[in-house]
Amino acid sequence: MTRGPIPADWIAVDWGTSNLRAWALRNGVPCAEAQSADGMGTLTHEGYEPALLRLIEPWLVPGRVTDALACGMVGSRQGWAEAPYATVPCAPHGAFARPAVADPRLRVHIVPGLRQMRPADVMRGEETQIAGLLAHEPRFDGVACLPGTHTKWVHVSAGEVVSFTSFMTGEMFALLSQRSVLHHSIAASGWSEPDFASGIEETLTRPERLGAQLFAIRAAHLIAGADPEAARARLSGLLIGAELAGSRPYWLGREVVVIGEPALAAAYVSALGLCGLTARSLNATAMTLAGLAAAQTQLLSQRSLQ
Repeated sequence: MTRGPIPADWIAVDWGTSNLRAWALRNGVPCAEAQSADGMGTLTHEGYEPALLRLIEPWLVPGRVTDALACGMVGSRQGWAEAPYATVPCAPHGAFARPAVADPRLRVHIVPGLRQMRPADVMRGEETQIAGLLAHEPRFDGVACLPGTHTKWVHVSAGEVVSFTSFMTGEMFALLSQRSVLHHSIAASGWSEPDFASGIEETLTRPERLGAQLFAIRAAHLIAGADPEAARARLSGLLIGAELAGSRPYWLGREVVVIGEPALAAAYVSALGLCGLTARSLNATAMTLAGLAAAQTQLLSQRSLQ
């Protein structure tokens, strides 16, 4: 794909807190891609349209209105226009929000997130990946695991999100490895599969020991000069193991699909394998694009009924 001048049939947008990604679609196929660091967390309300236009200007045609379908934090209360949460159980996509746009060539539609009343939980962006899963597998009945900063475990059945639960595993890993006392003992990169597996097994079996096992990483480095790369893998294993212990009602005895970036998805598939479960993985970007394509189809269907 290129970023050169190319008229788009419609535009897919994944707009998170830190990054903005956009794709030009023609005949249902991505033909150009662009991204920037203009995430929701960096913009004022007046900055959204200019940030988007900086990326997609080459794809717009004078005298024609092009739809842009956007998911993610752009629809949050602090975003461009709030897209109110749909309440589960429900289909992944609800009513779109329409921010005011000055450029006459552009019409923006924001996909809403999902909320769960009890226990309280919310998601924005992941619902579009689930819509992508259902676009590929309409009869899927099982659990989608979406690892990331806040990992989601989502029960999907009969084309709907039935329930979900979130874990702050990714954020905890970042805080502990970069801003706690453990940062002296944790490498910035590297991996050890045996240490990852041992961490999984320990907290999966005894999650109440997580606090003690975390400090032991620092102690092992001070006393025995433990390898920082092995410590990084062990920290990941301990945190994911505790998450698996807490999410057991979701994955035990069910089909599980992990939707994430390849390296992180592989770690979760490996961790579930240690629990005796064979999970499969799907690429997060591919599912986001498929979900936004499903949203575009829904939009066109609504428009035809008007």
